[in-house]
Amino acid sequence: MSRRGMLAQCANGFGAVALAALHADPAFTSDAVPQNSPVQAGHGPHHTVRAQNIIFLYMDGGPSQVDTFDPKPLLDTYNGKDPGDLFKIEPTQFNNNGNLLASPWKFKQHGDSGIPVSELFPNVAQCVDELAVIRSMTSGFPEHTFANYFLHTGSALQGRPSMGAWVNYGLGSECQNLPGFVVLNGGLIPPGGLDCFGSGFLPASYQGSVFKPSGTGVANITPHKTTPQDQRAKLDLIHELDSFAESQFGKHDSIESAIKNYELAYAMQMAVPQVMSISDEPQHIQTLYGLEAEYEPTRIYAAQCLIARRMVEQGVRFIELTCPHVGHDRWDQHKNLKKGHEDNARAVDQPIAALLQDLRQRGMLDETLVVWAGEFGRTPFAQGANGRDHNQYGFTVWMAGGGVKPGIIYGATDEFGYRAIENRLEMHDMHATMLHLLGVDHTRSTFRFSGRDMRLTDVHGHVVKEIVA
Repeated sequence: MSRRGMLAQCANGFGAVALAALHADPAFTSDAVPQNSPVQAGHGPHHTVRAQNIIFLYMDGGPSQVDTFDPKPLLDTYNGKDPGDLFKIEPTQFNNNGNLLASPWKFKQHGDSGIPVSELFPNVAQCVDELAVIRSMTSGFPEHTFANYFLHTGSALQGRPSMGAWVNYGLGSECQNLPGFVVLNGGLIPPGGLDCFGSGFLPASYQGSVFKPSGTGVANITPHKTTPQDQRAKLDLIHELDSFAESQFGKHDSIESAIKNYELAYAMQMAVPQVMSISDEPQHIQTLYGLEAEYEPTRIYAAQCLIARRMVEQGVRFIELTCPHVGHDRWDQHKNLKKGHEDNARAVDQPIAALLQDLRQRGMLDETLVVWAGEFGRTPFAQGANGRDHNQYGFTVWMAGGGVKPGIIYGATDEFGYRAIENRLEMHDMHATMLHLLGVDHTRSTFRFSGRDMRLTDVHGHVVKEIVA
């Protein structure tokens, strides 16, 4: 065989398994594979499904619990006092600890539930009866990168599969022309980088696909062929050649994933422009989300939230939203707490409230789980004069829709908002509960790697049944 002939045949053979297209891809089907397979993807739900999709609102940097959803009147009483005289202080990342710092914002009870929300979130406050506010979350890590890996993957180690990858590995995707796991990047990739959205040791087809919330969303989505028929004819020819060579080549994850991405990319050329066309939305919906807001970060996050809703309508299983850039820092206010938190809250408050309202009015919230969380919280005492340091010992996250009890508060921190003291939870518990609401038993969704059955929750985690409706 000539060198030219060998290269031609190999090039065609690399695409052989694309004959089955998306139907053979466990990332796009819920059909179980043989039980003796090391890749038991698509096992499907283990019990009653409450949520079909997840929208994860990632608050990059760590919002302060005592300034958002966990008011502490004693901080007003002891404002400016030495915290060491009142409770034991653990080492902080920078150990530049100041005095106790009262919240610059007032809290007010809202809705029939009477859940208190600070002035930072006037719009989310109107949706408080939809929320299950968890005030007792903890993390094992006080540094952004490790804490982000822990939040996203259940491990502080780099290179583990992310939540979205595990969800699609277990349940597959309902959508064959969009990725099952999408990251809508508002402008800030978190510390830890793209590994926060990776597939780790799972097949590469489960990793997150990063979209921009503007324009075409992804690069090179516009086909170069003059007509769809021309492009389809080219792919059909490749498939015919692949059919001839199919039996000559074994399967390899990197090759198979490339083929799956190749087929998916073709389908996305029609689907992505459609899902990104938020200008087609009625004017009152665009206004509701804040697409006309004066503040540019609000407009960016409004587009992210609206696109997320449209992706849920198309069956995308897991969608994560990162924060927009507000001109200085994410929620990580080591100084200038007031301006930093106000700018970040201003960016996300209206769009998040609109998302909850829009999902509710469309009858989608009951099957869409919305999760709001950062990697940790912040200290009740100042860092320096007017900031707050990282606090992994007790902070707030919330969930809404998707089988969660609405209008409740679960757990509590101490009287200063420093440590979780009632119904203390770990990230593993949040992950277990999210999977439970999707119909997945977190102890049974495993992948054999390095001689053991790996899972998102490792050997930890329990379902927080008290917040399940």
